[in-house]
Amino acid sequence: MDAFEAIITRRSTRNFKPDTVEKEKLEKILEAGRYAPSGSNSQTNHFFLIQDPAVIAKLASLAEAAFAEMEITENTYVSLKNSITRAKKGGYVFSYNAPVLVIVANRKDYGNNMADCAVAIENMMIEANNLDLGSCWVNQLKWLNEDPGLLDYLYNLGLKENERVYGSVILGYPATDDGLPDRKPLERKGNKVTYI
Repeated sequence: MDAFEAIITRRSTRNFKPDTVEKEKLEKILEAGRYAPSGSNSQTNHFFLIQDPAVIAKLASLAEAAFAEMEITENTYVSLKNSITRAKKGGYVFSYNAPVLVIVANRKDYGNNMADCAVAIENMMIEANNLDLGSCWVNQLKWLNEDPGLLDYLYNLGLKENERVYGSVILGYPATDDGLPDRKPLERKGNKVTYI
């Protein structure tokens, strides 16, 4: 698969097999993230590769509790609204039971924090597709990056006091008949281009 094909056939996976992802594949995915561009080549992203189901479950529990306390307004972003609604019902798991969660953090006082994390996550998702793995960007921990309970837990995992989470990606083998990601490109309905 060439780079262009890996990009246009990448789709989000939200249903995973519990199978362990090989260490060699995870290392390649992390290197793809680490080699992403960064503002002034600062390379300040902090990657957390989590495979421990108990840690992922604890993060899900903390997220569910935080979202369940939030109120929905008419201006609430649609995905955040969905997280709040599902959390209030109980049993909310933002990781879609994927066996791997990669959290990407950066310095909270750095102007390119979210951009640097975003390009790293995109690189990882493209490499995951190249390696026949499914992936999905998850924003829930970013939306909660100032929640005290979640922050305390992340500090215990190694997050620095001056860092915050700006994005995450889940990885694993898709729960499809052939075990491969859905690679049918979706029609582009937006992302207008103006040639000048």
